[in-house]
Amino acid sequence: QVQLVDSGGGLVQPGGSLRLSCAASGSILSFDAMGWYRQVPGKQRELVASIPRTGASNYADSVKGRFAISRDNAKNTVYLQMTSLKPEDTAVYYCNAKRMIVRGAGVYRDESWGQGTLVTVSS
Repeated sequence: QVQLVDSGGGLVQPGGSLRLSCAASGSILSFDAMGWYRQVPGKQRELVASIPRTGASNYADSVKGRFAISRDNAKNTVYLQMTSLKPEDTAVYYCNAKRMIVRGAGVYRDESWGQGTLVTVSS
């Protein structure tokens, strides 16, 4: 039921930078991990970066050293700082929230998605 709103996409030249933001309607501390995915037409959505409540972040090999995920728990916001952008980074980027929830006697996966924000890297 949490709402995620992605923003910050746009047109940028190769080598440029962009910062994406994901604003959640509730506490991001209620999720086991927040992340960013991206998708291009005809291809499967792929994980770009993820950040847990605490601990090390994870990155796709293709973006290591160029992208950085961060979180501001007080603002319930997750960011993706993208630098040294390449044309192959062009995609729709989606914010994601994952957690395990307890309902009755069971434990279930819960997942939410942002609406997506388009990043176009082109000269």
